[in-house]
Parts: sequence; structure tokens; C-alpha cells
Amino acid sequence: MYFFLICYLTASNGWSSITLMNNPTKSEQFAGLSEVEAAERLAVEGYNELPSAGARGIFSLAFGVVCEPMFLLLVACGVVYLLLGDLQEALMLLGFVFFVMGLTLYQERKTEHALDALRDLSSPRAQVVREGTERRIAGREVVVGDILVVSEGDRVAADALLLSCLNLSVDESLLTGESVPVRKSEDEQEGKELRPGGDDQPFIYSGTMVVQGQGIARVIATGIETEIGKIGKVLLSVEPEETLLQRETGRWVRHLALVGLSLCFLVIIFYSLTRGDWLNGLLAGVTLAMATLPEELPVVLSIFLAMGAWRISKKQVLTRRMPAIETLGSATVLCVDKTGTLTMNCMTLSKLFAGGELLDVASLSRREIPESFHELVEFSILGSQLDPFDPMEKAIKESGDNFLTETEHLHKDWDLVHEYPLSKELLSISRVWKASEREEHIIASKGAPEAILDLCHCDEPERVRLSLHITEMADQGLRVLGVARAFFQQPLLPGEQHDFDFEFLGLIGLADPVRPTVPSAIAECYSAGIRVVMITGDYSGTARNIARQIGLKKAEACITGPEIQSMTDSELQSRINEVNIFARVVPEQKLRLVTALKANGEIVAMTGDGVNDAPALKAANIGIAMGGRGTDVARESASLVLLDDDFSSIVQAIKLGRRIFDNISKAIAYIIAIHIPIAGISLFPVFFQWPLLLLPAHIAFLQLIIDPSCSIVFEAEGEESDVMMRPPRNSREPLFTRRTLFLSLMQGCTVLVVVLAVFWFALSKGESEQEVRALTFTTLMISNLGLILTNRSWSRTFAATLRVPNMALFPVVVGALLFLGVVLYIPFFVTLFRFSALHPRDLLLCFAAGLGSVLWFEGMKWFGARKRKQNRVLV
Repeated sequence: MYFFLICYLTASNGWSSITLMNNPTKSEQFAGLSEVEAAERLAVEGYNELPSAGARGIFSLAFGVVCEPMFLLLVACGVVYLLLGDLQEALMLLGFVFFVMGLTLYQERKTEHALDALRDLSSPRAQVVREGTERRIAGREVVVGDILVVSEGDRVAADALLLSCLNLSVDESLLTGESVPVRKSEDEQEGKELRPGGDDQPFIYSGTMVVQGQGIARVIATGIETEIGKIGKVLLSVEPEETLLQRETGRWVRHLALVGLSLCFLVIIFYSLTRGDWLNGLLAGVTLAMATLPEELPVVLSIFLAMGAWRISKKQVLTRRMPAIETLGSATVLCVDKTGTLTMNCMTLSKLFAGGELLDVASLSRREIPESFHELVEFSILGSQLDPFDPMEKAIKESGDNFLTETEHLHKDWDLVHEYPLSKELLSISRVWKASEREEHIIASKGAPEAILDLCHCDEPERVRLSLHITEMADQGLRVLGVARAFFQQPLLPGEQHDFDFEFLGLIGLADPVRPTVPSAIAECYSAGIRVVMITGDYSGTARNIARQIGLKKAEACITGPEIQSMTDSELQSRINEVNIFARVVPEQKLRLVTALKANGEIVAMTGDGVNDAPALKAANIGIAMGGRGTDVARESASLVLLDDDFSSIVQAIKLGRRIFDNISKAIAYIIAIHIPIAGISLFPVFFQWPLLLLPAHIAFLQLIIDPSCSIVFEAEGEESDVMMRPPRNSREPLFTRRTLFLSLMQGCTVLVVVLAVFWFALSKGESEQEVRALTFTTLMISNLGLILTNRSWSRTFAATLRVPNMALFPVVVGALLFLGVVLYIPFFVTLFRFSALHPRDLLLCFAAGLGSVLWFEGMKWFGARKRKQNRVLV
């Protein structure tokens, strides 16, 4: 974002302080509430938010489970058992229903807690004055009586009465449907009707957007009492978006469900015709439907995306749109602003230029500067806010406190008369002061050097000479500002800054150190195949200097805003592949850069913070708004919000995005793999006239292990060691890639063959039906645990993954083994599950066969890791 525009937007904080100081009659109003008063009102009035649907209760969750296909199938099986006169089986299935309800309740609560945390983070921010001090709070904490400070790009937090404003225009289309912004004016009369629409009204309304100017207002209504609350034009809660992943898995679920139901009817008919028992045929058919229905898929996606957004928020990145989580792992280009993202946004005065001399402030041994530089510092202070918020103006004020404290160049007794704000046409701010001992007005102007030279009407030789000094300072990585002064004796001030007769005083150079985490984050991006592009409003010399410090590739090549302006779209599309630095760029040109990169097939992630950045953020595949210094407009246009404005947080979010997608792939591969043997063991006995091995109770039992494994264990799994050492994922690549499907089918078929081999071995030995079923089921259970362990990582053996903690794995594995022991050795459950107790040698056989079913995949991973290690040694 062009940094002078930032100065203007953030300067509203200092402006409100000036207004307060120059309006003594309003001092009590502007002092705001005390923290105690605010807390009391918040307790009485409640939060400043519309009623939401709230968290789902236990009965609501239970109803949701009742509507699930798996629940309906369990009920159908229970009805069949009742018709067969088997009350114990029917009651056991009912018990499984309550287990499923409990598991679903846990998963839903965990997801809702994550979403609640995200909702708190995404609450719009509000600038308020409390106890005479400005502070930024969550919009939901605003109460009646608070003093709101609003400026261009802010979304108004509550209905409020304007106490003071400057060039304030508000977009009220949310309330009125009228797209043209309305002009506002301050008015002390509170008797006016509170109605949106129309110019020169003294009210601003919750949810509307400030498009120009600044204002100070007292809150008169919050929450449901606001206009937006009364007419209900805002959704009570945001419906989750259906992502590409959800659409893809939805298709797979529908297709597999169709196959499962078709097989279900086929089995019922075949069993009834061949065995003459339609009730048991119905039972076999419903069992097969339960075995083939992959109802875990949509659950996995919902939980992974919600928990993923919560985990990313822990890295100081707020997810506003769920599809961004999918896209993060595909990002090929990362376009970032320099100030505050790559740098600390904590300026210090480094160089001064005046009278043809260049002074290195950092080299001064004493807290004083030569007299020839006093006026330059003096008027740079007069051209800044009294109580600055902007980092540059803070540095200027600090330099005055350091160097001019005991001189006549600080003027705390002067009155601010007028301010000429920065505009797109003239990137400078001029402030008009009045001293009691002088009749004339004193004007201090500060801004872009080009703008100051224009105001001073410098001739061409002077411009060329000064441009050399400007370039020299910029090449040292400094932010360069020009300073000028003027005097005006007429009582009526002119309408424009150009009407003053300005005198050029000099240049100030400010240094903004690079964030210490940035160089390593840049290196990590390059190792991950992500190109980093710097877009800044600064000079090309400054940008190159910073690029060299952070390790940006092609740090000497640069394209400037004027050059972009002269290029055609096709020329820009060609040149953009060769350059990573774009300097002196205005916000409108960011959209052209994004469009050119996308036209080249890149997946673009881009940062922005200003009102004019919104189109570019929306156009980017992943728009990233600045949470600290960004405007509400930028945040609402973005997919992600960077809460700490730190570049390294973006890199961490990309790493997490890749981890989330990897874990979704692992979970889905596991789901497909485990359903193959379950479906096969349910189907084969029907067509080969074998005794039924799996009954509905067995599948429900397996589901108690499968559900938490795929939705909790894999979600909690850490990233692969090479997650940031491989190129970005192809955005057009489906979730169910050939590799994923091949691995799933191979794993599932191998387990099926091993389980059938154990079944055939037991059957050939003449074992009873109960013992055959117990052996087969136990082998399937151990194979299931083997699938969980082997799919934790597709690059490391499960012995290696055991050294990596996963808090959800231990309870699932131990619980599965305990439950297996219960159904195999407690007589009541042995009878209920139609098992017989297994001998130690039988258990050894089941464990060996179950774990052996995944050994081929472990061997493949071992050879792959060995090959990668050899390749690294050769490199």
C-alpha cells in the first residue's frame, strides 16, 4: 500500500486529539467513558452484536444424528432383530446409537469451540476514546455513550451521533439501497429523527462504511437496538461456504452410496432366493449398506476445515473464507507490501538533508544537531500530528524531543487552524498554525519529495540536483520525505495548498528495520517453490536495499509505477515474470499486477491494507489483509487477515495449509482403504454361501474406531518434514488423485486378502462359526489400527512416526484394544457378538496378519526415504 495514503488513513487518530484540544467546550464529551462505566453498561446492555443462532444444544445435535444415514441403518437393523425375536441384539444396536451420539457431540463441540474462537477474532474493530485516551477494541464491546473515532475505510460499529467531523461521507447502501455515499455534518441537536439516508444528517449507523473523511461520534444505540438490528438486513450468522473439496467429496459420497444401495438390494434379493430367509437377507443387505457408505467423508472435511482455520489463527492469521485453506497449499506467488510486513513499521530518523548538507543522525555523539538543521526538524514536526499514531510521525516527534527540547523551535502553545489533507493528486499534507505573538499564519507541509518540489515550484536544475540526493538516500533503504514552509497574512485561507508560496527546507530520511524473521521466511518460500514479489510505494532504491537485506531473488531488477502505467497488459504480463520488485506503485496498479500474474497461470496470494487495495485483494486467489493497520474495507475483501502484519505469519499459514490438505488426503485414503475389506467381508459370504461374518453390531463397533481416527487423529497429525521443500500443489489437481486412489485401493485390497486368508485358514481347520468370526473380526480390527498407524505419514515409517507425539492417537488405539478385549473375553459380550474366546496363539496370528497387511506400504516408504537420502548426498 502506498505509504502516504497510510499516513492519511492512520492520521485520523492524531486528528481526533487535535479536535479535542481545540474544542474545550466539548472536552467532557470527547473524554469518553471510564473503563468501569463501560464494563457496567456492557453487563447491563449486553454485547454490541445481533442475536445469533447460538451453539447447538444436545437435543439439536441428537436430532442431527437421527437424520444421519448410519443411524437410520442401525435402527433398521434393530427393527429386523426385533422381528427375529433377538432383543439383546436390538438393545446393543441401540447402545451403539448412544455411543455415536456421544462421539458426534464431542466432535461438534470441538468444532464449535474453534469457530467461536474465530468469531471473536473476526469481530470488527472500533476506535474509541475512554478516559481521554484512544484505544482500539472489539466492535462487540462498544456500549452506549462510547466516543467513536471513524475514518476512511472503517465500518461503523454502532449507531452514533456526530460530535465533530471533517469531509465525512458514508456508504449507507446496506440500509437504504442507495449506492451513492451520503455527506454527514456534525449537529448538537439530538431531537432529530434517527433515519438513514439523505445528506447533512448528524447520525452514522452500525454496519455502514466510511468512504471519505473522519469523524467523532457518541454511541446512542448498540446491538439489536441499532437500525440494522431493527430492520434485520444483516444475516444473523454466516453460512459456511461449500468448498471445492466439499463438492468433490459430495460427488464421491453420492456415487458410493448409489453403489452401496444397489449392492444392498442385490444382496437382499440373492440371499432371499438362495437361502429362503428374507429377514436375514434384509439384515445382510443393510449390513453391506453400512459397510459401503462412506459417511465419514463430509464429517472429515467439516472438522478439518474448521479446526484448520482455528489452528491458522494461532499463527496470527484469521481465516475469513474457508476455501482459502484449500488454496494456501497451491500458492505459487506471494505479493507482499514492504512497510510493516517485511519491515518492523517502527521508524527512526536516520538522515537529514538541508542547505546542500547531508547529516547522519545516527552518528551524532550528543543529543543535538547543527543549527542549520533546526528549521527542517521544526517544520517536519509542525507538519505532523500532535499525538501521532503513524510510525513516521512518531519518529519525527521523538527526534524533536531529542534535539529541540531546549530551543525555540518547539511550539506547544501554537493553535492548529486548518489542515489540507493528502490526496491522490497531491501526496502532501499541509497544516496551518497560528501563534499568538504573530499576525501571519505559519504553514508546514510534509509529504512525497515530488509533491513538495511541486509545491515549491522548483525549477528544472533544482529538481535534478535534489533528485540525486533523494535517490542517494532511497538507495540506502531510507523512507524519504520532503519538508517545506510558507507564511500567509490574509485572514481567509485559500482553498488549495498550491495557493501558498512555499519554501523548500530539505529532506528527512527515516529507516524502517527489516523484521528479523523475514530472511528465513523468504528462504523457506523459495525452498517451497513459492516466488516472492515485493510491491511498495517507496523508491526503487529503498526497495532494492530491503530486497538485498531479506534475500529476495533478482534484487537489482525493478519496475516502477510510471513504467507500469506506460505498459500494455500483454507487455506487463511478459515483463512480470522477470522482476520481483515493483516500486512507486499506487494501489490501483496492484490490480493490474495481480491480473497479469493470474494470466500467466500463477496462484496469487497478496497482502493489502487500504481502501484502494480492496479490488486487488478480491481479485487475488488469496487476499491477505493487514489486521493491525488495515482498513475494514480491505479486511472484508480478503480471504485471510494477518493479525500481526508479519510476513513470517503468512509463511506459517501456507505451511499449515499444506499440512491440512495432506492430512485430509491421508484421512480420506484411510477411509477408502478400511471400507474395502469391510464391504468385501460383508459381500463375499453372501455369494459364496459362507456363514455371515460381519453383523450390524460389528460394523457399528468398527465405526466407533473409524470415526475418531479419521476426524481427530489425522486432523491432529503434524506436517511432513518435507512440507515446505516441495513445489506448490496444482490447484486443478483433485483431492482423489490417482496416487491417493491407488494407495487406498492397494491398502484396502491387501487387508481384504489377508483377512480372507485368516478366515479361510480357520474354516479349513474346522473351527466353529463363532471362532471363525472372532478370528476374522480381530484380524480386521488389528489391520484397521495398522492402517491408522501407517497412514500417519506417507514418507516416514510408522516406527519413526511413533516418536512424533499425537495426543489423539493414544486414546484411540488403547480404547480400541480395550474394547476388543471386552468383546472377546467378557462372556456377556462374547455371546452378544457371537464370538468365542481366542487362545493366545490365535491372538498372535491375528496381530501378525493384521500388522503384516500394511508391511508392504512400510517397505515402500523405507525405500523411498533411502532413495531421497541418497539423492541429497549426490546433490
